[in-house]
Amino acid sequence: MRNLLLILALGVAVASNGQSLELTGSRSGSISGGGRTSFSLFNSGHGGEALTGIGGQFRIRLAERVNTDWFYDYFSGSVGGLAHRQDQHIGWSVLFYLREPGEARQFVQPYILAGHCFDYTKQQANNDPGNFAERWSSAVQAGLGTHFNLTDRMDVSLVSQYMIHLGNEVHADVHDGAIEFHEEKASSLEGHLLVHVSFNYILFDAW
Repeated sequence: MRNLLLILALGVAVASNGQSLELTGSRSGSISGGGRTSFSLFNSGHGGEALTGIGGQFRIRLAERVNTDWFYDYFSGSVGGLAHRQDQHIGWSVLFYLREPGEARQFVQPYILAGHCFDYTKQQANNDPGNFAERWSSAVQAGLGTHFNLTDRMDVSLVSQYMIHLGNEVHADVHDGAIEFHEEKASSLEGHLLVHVSFNYILFDAW
């Protein structure tokens, strides 16, 4: 929640001093950057609590209705009260706008998205830092989102997406009061349902 309040406060500050964007002909070619806070609504279905995270992204808009999002996210949370988990995502998504942008600014701009990321996970026992497991994998994600365009240059965006992991999974089990970690070959389309709230500001129009 603190991260979300920081993002919204920054957005209000920038909006109060925002300037209209001078386009060179269309919205394609605009470059923007921003920050975001994220929530993982479940932790691969193995007893973990919800993860919270913070990250950043920049966008390169390829066409009037096609944008790209390049992001990094860091998540952390508890695993059954005996261990904690850290996840890091770095990847990209393609955004396709469902409505024609039009000449006038639209306050609500919905879109669908799909993309890919690389995923690093580390799980570590709370009472023994030497007892941990980690793995690298990749994932694909797809979902729905919308921009709330506060000015011609600034938006607050809300995204809900599902991320499917393509590699092995690390699981935590308790045996005789001690926690043990196991890496297992993924046998199903496990992943995370993610919600992102982000603030974004168009820096310049590249072409």
